[in-house]
Amino acid sequence: MPVDNVDVEAHRQDIILIGPIGAGKSTIGKLLAERLGIPQVAMDNVRFGYYKEIGYDEALADELGRQEGFAAKYRYWKPFEIYAVERVLSEHHDCVTDFGGGHSVYEDDALFERARRALAPYANVVLLLPSPDLDESVRVLRERRGGPIIDHGLDFDEHFVKHHSNRDLATLTVYTKDQTPDQTCDEILRRLRTTPTDTPRRPTAP
Repeated sequence: MPVDNVDVEAHRQDIILIGPIGAGKSTIGKLLAERLGIPQVAMDNVRFGYYKEIGYDEALADELGRQEGFAAKYRYWKPFEIYAVERVLSEHHDCVTDFGGGHSVYEDDALFERARRALAPYANVVLLLPSPDLDESVRVLRERRGGPIIDHGLDFDEHFVKHHSNRDLATLTVYTKDQTPDQTCDEILRRLRTTPTDTPRRPTAP
């Protein structure tokens, strides 16, 4: 069902959804794609094909996970994740793309800069969070999932919510805690922009 006062044809363009694990990116991506009549591309469904293009070793990743925990596997993934971001954006157009939780968070400055450059042409990079209160966002995400994701001292909920990457890459932020998925979809459609310069991203430190 189209949103009132939204020109669907004018907004037939790429929308990229970012945010922590459990933020609702896949659900909202499906709704947006249906409303706009464009494809949905879920990064989690395509990422390993891209990873393998540059030598991803699944056996090594699994061994790291067994020996050193998920945090080690996460660190191994990072260069493959940024490559997947660049590839998915170059290969898919006029669609809604929902990133995995780690695909928009980069601890390494060089990898973050690659993400910033890859996303710079896009007017609608939407950060989904439960609340403007970051501590509340962490609590809500844990409640949705039934507990935290913590491994070897790394609290993934805290990290993904509070790391600067998502805020710096997003062109707009939508808070979902008191909204249904349809209401969140409506808000995004009302706020879609037509050019990437409508709202500049936060400047990054030199």
